[in-house]
Amino acid sequence: MPTSLTERQKSWLTLLGFWLVLLLLAMLRPLAVPDEGRYGEVGRWMLQSGDWLTPRLNGIPFFHKPPYLYWLEAISLATFGVNELALRLVPALHVGLMLVALYLSARAISSEQVARRAAIMLGSSLAFLLGGQYINHDMLVATWIGVAIWCFAFSFMAGEKPDAVLARFGFMACALGMLSKGLIGIALPGMVMLVWLLWTHQLRKILYLPWLSGLALFAGIALPWFVVAQQKYPQLFNYMFIGQQFNRYTAATYNNPQPWWFYLASVCLLLFPWVFFAVNPFGRKAQAGSDPTASVSVSRPWLSLCWIWAGVIIAFFSVPHSKLIGYVLPVMPALALLAALGWQRSMAQRRHAGRIFAALCALNIGIALLIVTQVGPITRDSRTQDVARVLACAQLPGDTVYVTNAYPYDLPFYAQLRKPMVVLENWPFLRQQAGDGWQRELFEGSDFDAQAAKVLRLPIELNSAGVQAGNWLVARIGSKSAEGLIGWKIYYQGAGWTLYQSAGPSAPERPEATENKGLSGCKDQR
Repeated sequence: MPTSLTERQKSWLTLLGFWLVLLLLAMLRPLAVPDEGRYGEVGRWMLQSGDWLTPRLNGIPFFHKPPYLYWLEAISLATFGVNELALRLVPALHVGLMLVALYLSARAISSEQVARRAAIMLGSSLAFLLGGQYINHDMLVATWIGVAIWCFAFSFMAGEKPDAVLARFGFMACALGMLSKGLIGIALPGMVMLVWLLWTHQLRKILYLPWLSGLALFAGIALPWFVVAQQKYPQLFNYMFIGQQFNRYTAATYNNPQPWWFYLASVCLLLFPWVFFAVNPFGRKAQAGSDPTASVSVSRPWLSLCWIWAGVIIAFFSVPHSKLIGYVLPVMPALALLAALGWQRSMAQRRHAGRIFAALCALNIGIALLIVTQVGPITRDSRTQDVARVLACAQLPGDTVYVTNAYPYDLPFYAQLRKPMVVLENWPFLRQQAGDGWQRELFEGSDFDAQAAKVLRLPIELNSAGVQAGNWLVARIGSKSAEGLIGWKIYYQGAGWTLYQSAGPSAPERPEATENKGLSGCKDQR
């Protein structure tokens, strides 16, 4: 007779099940532009070029963020091939770690039932099912911020003096957070811990942290790349920390301006509907004879940690003029635990509570499935996937791709270009007038590498390139820059972009063109 599963085995299988659902959803949509096209291509280029020091976009240094994401992307692409799922494994593994950390922490401070429910609430949320597969830095830094907070909190709650081993893990998590997205990997765990220690009258315990060994571990993990990169690029610190972090936090000139309540609405969306149970973790106690798990209690210090965790981070990101929904991901574990406690107090003893809970989980998964299956068709004209696959079949290794007026972020990844595209714009004018867009990403990065900057040229070059064989032009449909050009002819019309070929023998007539039919990513759809 097979033995029945233990409660802990059921919990681990539940966690694994939600993670597998996440991977399934991650396979159902193309790269989103601009973010996934941008960050995925940086990782692919790192693998192709072999330059693991300098993140590059279109061959140009890209120092908006540290390289942790790109390193892991390059490793995943080398292991599983150049495809979307290989890229999405990186955030998926991190959100899986976030889920495990929440489950283990909740189990330690509450019960198996509460821990499993908290994990299910997070695992069935859009934060997990969608945010956990989105290719950017947000889930990575959110995970390490959460791990750092859990480690330090358990360290401080261990007794009169902090547990040194857990504290060292906290320092290591902060280091990985800094490598993920910069200073917030240190600042946010530090702010949460400081407020919490003050609130719970534990501040004196800071003196007993293993500072020497902890800082040594932090420095050994976080600093080597910054030191080596700064030696090669002397303006790196000023650009990354002052320009891309401090200025973006304080200035009002960047994209995505949102009202102060933006992150409150974001939390409601990303943790729907569970977040509404988080507001009542002190709800009515279980009645006699009802579900005994409904009366689970959690000590006040842990409850205050969760509220401070959520409150401090939401308040911190609500200050800047520019706001993005992914910034609020670090608060999800705290709110999921509060929501699980709220459910246990107010719902677990009610009739049909289990069915209601299962229905809400299914609803969330259904919403996530609807989004991932519809986002591809809805965004088809903004992406270049169709054009890229035709280009992958027709291009030769030495061919040059030109773009103008718009930047096709996903094209190099899907076409697996071996050399940077030539981007034609009025760069002197844009340096004076460009806002917070793709043009600025390129010309600011070009200041770090004069050789790489040669791919940024003036539009007048289009006419001469059009009468030379071996050139391609990718332009948005209706682009005025592509009208009346000498030599260029339409090779393929996509959903939103047009592929032009320069004068000279057509691709099928060039003997060596047949060699490209075996290229990875080449699907002749012409």
